[in-house]
Amino acid sequence: MEVPVILYGIKACDTMRKARAWLESHAIAYTFHDYKTQGIDAGRLQKWVKQVGWEKLLNKAGTTFRKLPDAEKINLTEARAIELMLAQPAMIKRPVLEAGERLEVGFKPDAYAVFFNRK
Repeated sequence: MEVPVILYGIKACDTMRKARAWLESHAIAYTFHDYKTQGIDAGRLQKWVKQVGWEKLLNKAGTTFRKLPDAEKINLTEARAIELMLAQPAMIKRPVLEAGERLEVGFKPDAYAVFFNRK
């Protein structure tokens, strides 16, 4: 039985477009979950944090994070990072690719090839 593939992110993001194009060019069926319109479930985000760490999931390079007041950016903890990502899912690094229990954060063609065993 094939595990469903879910691609999480924001539709208008350039990196998301590249990830979607890669999946489509390799005939990999997936469901797209848009953070902006659908939000993110707290339980799922906490599961991801356990799996890859909040430091990898929190997009500190993104505009949404950079616009935060400096006081909110210093001394971040896991709980605070989760709170920020739930309040503003645009702070979650994109894309997050989920296939069953497997997770890939960010997009690199080589990493996707390994993830799907498509060398």
